[in-house]
Amino acid sequence: MKKLIILLVALVSLTTAYCQTASDYLRLGFSKDELKDYRGAMAGYTKAIEIDPNYAGPYFARGMLKVKLEDYRGAIADYTKAIEINPNDAYAYAYFERGLSKNKLEDYRGAIADYTKAIKLDPNLTSAYFNRGLAKLILGQLDGGCLDLSKAGELGAVEAYDTIKEYCN
Repeated sequence: MKKLIILLVALVSLTTAYCQTASDYLRLGFSKDELKDYRGAMAGYTKAIEIDPNYAGPYFARGMLKVKLEDYRGAIADYTKAIEINPNDAYAYAYFERGLSKNKLEDYRGAIADYTKAIKLDPNLTSAYFNRGLAKLILGQLDGGCLDLSKAGELGAVEAYDTIKEYCN
């Protein structure tokens, strides 16, 4: 196992020398992230952004890393930038992940807006219904929250039914 880790570190170090494109640095960031080298991952994602500031992928990946580091405001900024770069092709997960970060900061209305946008882009995004339902319950919007939880349950989130039993009956 130790030899495998040393080999992976050597490969990642070697690839650093050959990185030239934003995609190369994005892949390097993924590799470093997988090895839990968060400082190295951050550097890779940031370098990818420096090389191509109009490439949404590194912003999204860096946002995910910032969530791991509990930098929710930074994550929101990166998700927002990824969405701005691709407003017509914005992927549901960028909105969903930004909603999760807003939820962590107790911006439940902002989280609901992002979950709603994620659902519009991907009507089968179970987690968006579930989390939007929870946020609505927190804000006292019982009917809407329970409907969202019910939809999440229909889509396969079995835990939604436990929440419905506790808060909606």
